[in-house]
Amino acid sequence: MKYLCQVWFDGAVLAAMTKEEKAELGANSLNYDKDLAESGHMIVAQALQPPTSAVTVRVRSGETSVTDGPFAETKEAIGGFILIEAKDLNEAIRIAAGIPLANLGAIEVRPIHSFGKDT
Repeated sequence: MKYLCQVWFDGAVLAAMTKEEKAELGANSLNYDKDLAESGHMIVAQALQPPTSAVTVRVRSGETSVTDGPFAETKEAIGGFILIEAKDLNEAIRIAAGIPLANLGAIEVRPIHSFGKDT
């Protein structure tokens, strides 16, 4: 079964890290991605640009509106995601717990809804 692991963290915490700490976190993250790929769990992983680069699109009554940034009343924002294959939720949780950014923020694990037999 496929699970989306959304990586949420406070950008201020990341910004406060030293250059060395950021380099170590980056290396640990890439190594974990490599381990997931080698174990067959990795489908895709991507880091996202900061929330300041985002736009939010809404359509109401046929009218499209676009606003800068996400609309969230939280310090944490989604910073990336890993789409994984796991046998069940327990395995997905174990995999999510190994994501290095879980030590700084939170990993939301959500099953992917399958609409057809090939998805």
